Amino acid sequence: MTRASNVIITILNVAFLVVSLLAISFTLWFHIGGNHDNLCNKTVQKPLLIVGSTLFVVSLIGFIGSCCKSSSFLWAYLALMFFLILGLICFTVFSIVITNKGVGHALSNKGFENAKLGDYSNWLRKYVVNRRNWDNIKSCLVKMDFCHQLETNKVHKDADFYLTNLSPTQAGCCKPPKDCGFELKNSTFWLMPKNSPAVDDSDCKTWSNVQTELCYECKSCKASMLYNIKNEWRTVAIINGIILVIVIIVYSIGCCALKNNRDGAFMKQKPHP
Repeated sequence: MTRASNVIITILNVAFLVVSLLAISFTLWFHIGGNHDNLCNKTVQKPLLIVGSTLFVVSLIGFIGSCCKSSSFLWAYLALMFFLILGLICFTVFSIVITNKGVGHALSNKGFENAKLGDYSNWLRKYVVNRRNWDNIKSCLVKMDFCHQLETNKVHKDADFYLTNLSPTQAGCCKPPKDCGFELKNSTFWLMPKNSPAVDDSDCKTWSNVQTELCYECKSCKASMLYNIKNEWRTVAIINGIILVIVIIVYSIGCCALKNNRDGAFMKQKPHP
């Protein structure tokens, strides 16, 4: 029984090493491939990479400490675990807070013509929609010919186009809002009504048939990107919460392992009568 905690902490740290490598691998995969709607969104990749790398280092130290029964390594492991727990708590609370404002508008095949940037937290709007970050996102969308990936070979009229299975970002960035009354010529070329747009919406005037512009500066495009990011941060918050519970359990077992090592060292030093 006195060694059970050492065995358990070793097994758990091996599991954590695997999990951390999976987190790092997922970050790399997300950067290289993954959902096209998210390729130009880097807001979740860095936190996930930091959590994965930190977990790898901490788990490696704990694995060495438990296998070698080294109290110094276990002390370092527990200290790092304590700060990791604090960091996970702060990051989880932060993730919940920035995704808590509003519920956003339900997605439909009509896109984001009714979306409002005010439905998202100030931090998300300032972080994503600021000039520098948005220019990077826009450049990425243009570089990957994002809107030219639409499957339009079966589209013959406006109604058909709006009923096609568009992703959130395609719906928000690759076409003008339906209420503007534009006439469809092809997937990325629309004719404005002769008089004026049907509704007074700034996105109607922002739309451009220039293939490097389209609706990339539209509120609907920015709202669609915020929608994706909000969902990703919510997923990260859930994952962090699960990791936090597991880390607290492992931390408790690590304390027992350290106590066992100290008790074992004390018994060896204690003179026999």
